[in-house]
Amino acid sequence: MIARRRFLAAAPLIITSGKAQAPLPRMGSGEHTYEVTHDWARLPDQLRFGNTHAIVTDSQGRLIVAHTVHKSSQSGDAIAIFDAGGRFIKSWGSDLRGGAHGMLIRKEGSEEFLYHCDNVKGFVRKTTLDGETVWVIHAPMMSGLYSKASEYRPSNLDIAPNGDIYVADGYGKFYIHQFDSKTNYIRSFGGSRELMNRNPAVETPLGTTIWPHAINIDTRSGRPLLAVGERGANSRIQYFTLDGQPLHAVKDGVRWPSVFDFRGGLMLMPDLKAVVTLFDSANRPVVQLGDGRQPDGKTYEGIRDKDRDAFTAGRFVAPHGACFDQAGNIFVTEWVEVGRVSKLRKVS
Repeated sequence: MIARRRFLAAAPLIITSGKAQAPLPRMGSGEHTYEVTHDWARLPDQLRFGNTHAIVTDSQGRLIVAHTVHKSSQSGDAIAIFDAGGRFIKSWGSDLRGGAHGMLIRKEGSEEFLYHCDNVKGFVRKTTLDGETVWVIHAPMMSGLYSKASEYRPSNLDIAPNGDIYVADGYGKFYIHQFDSKTNYIRSFGGSRELMNRNPAVETPLGTTIWPHAINIDTRSGRPLLAVGERGANSRIQYFTLDGQPLHAVKDGVRWPSVFDFRGGLMLMPDLKAVVTLFDSANRPVVQLGDGRQPDGKTYEGIRDKDRDAFTAGRFVAPHGACFDQAGNIFVTEWVEVGRVSKLRKVS
């Protein structure tokens, strides 16, 4: 059954500060140079961003943001939709407040759908772009890997060309779960929570996964492969066949992957450790954008819970989501308590 969702519509009034704007910072180099607008998304007074976790763009060029909702927000809506200029259109999804995490957009026939991972409530959900629920997948207890549903805390998901659904249990037991297009369970692989608990400082072997946060089907080689971005001691992108067989790992240019997006031969990876990286078709780092790593090696530590005046223009704090738009511009959301959506306008 499809459930109807209430949503908050845009107010007709747009308020600007009237302050003179400083020149916009630039990042990158050569053909990958971008002009950066931080706090690109303009919210109505009754809605305040919490941690901005995910961002996708639809076929109309609208940007859709998933966030946890700030404690001061009058509205509890966790999904906010903006036009290409950053103007608020509407919001919905108050039941996702606190747990809006990974998000995928996918066109199926003539209609687009959103897929959400809620790492707090422990489910994956498919909805329309207006928030009408199509189906929900709860903890895969049939796998035999969980003694209770609360051990399952999914971070992100992607869908293969044949419709199979791959879900990363990034905050639970670290397994990758595969379902068919009708949400029937197929298999689980990866998973190394026990290995990590024994020694968090040791990288685990190929075929096991630690903090698998990013997960996407990479088709750039012509053969669909599953790319899994791992954090912690692994700090790598590990590739699997679509039936869960490990292949190889990428380490160069990788800190703590958040998600992946693709445009042509490029792979876009927002990295929680204060940088956004572009890789070429051979997974070689092309450019690192807005690197906010401090001289002492720290990144978001001591900054992400501060207000905006603690953030340095042209430097990222904790990139958690990112996507290309149709023109090749990049949008980045960050894991900061006050939320931040930045637009990187491609200038060359």
